[in-house]
Amino acid sequence: MNARLKRTPGIYLVGFMGSGKSTVGRELARRMGWSFFDLDEEIEAAGKTTISEIFETRGEEEFRRIESAALRRHVDLIERGRPAVVALGGGAFVAEANRRLLLGNGVVVWLDCPWETVERRVGQASHRPLARDAEKFRKLFDQRRAAYALADVRVEVAGDDPAAAVEAILRDPIFKK
Repeated sequence: MNARLKRTPGIYLVGFMGSGKSTVGRELARRMGWSFFDLDEEIEAAGKTTISEIFETRGEEEFRRIESAALRRHVDLIERGRPAVVALGGGAFVAEANRRLLLGNGVVVWLDCPWETVERRVGQASHRPLARDAEKFRKLFDQRRAAYALADVRVEVAGDDPAAAVEAILRDPIFKK
């Protein structure tokens, strides 16, 4: 295993909403015998509300602040030797401070899912506030790709089988060092 993972045993899954971060993350953590955390699910549980409600009542900026704090807590736990796979929300890695934090503490894996698959999986999901306007949703998808491309590992998500994505992740040379 790579030296960075030995020092900070964290794998952070990034990518656009609907790319399979939670599903793939659960399977990857199971295969590795590590803990799994879904950042969005944790934020909802801690706040006893939904992401959508946070956006509507407190705004995206406040949601991003909450998200960054939750991410920092996980990195702290991982730095103390608690191996984990963490699925981030679609916008978490776009924030430069979050990117710097993650790229220095573990391995960041981008699940690169084609637009057609994202559109099929997410569509006009009412519980996803940033997906409600189809044109803005597509623009957001295109804009975020540049940030995702800064990840340590890029895995193409070609289908709906999470095991295939997990295998592709584990085959990457970064996990062999």
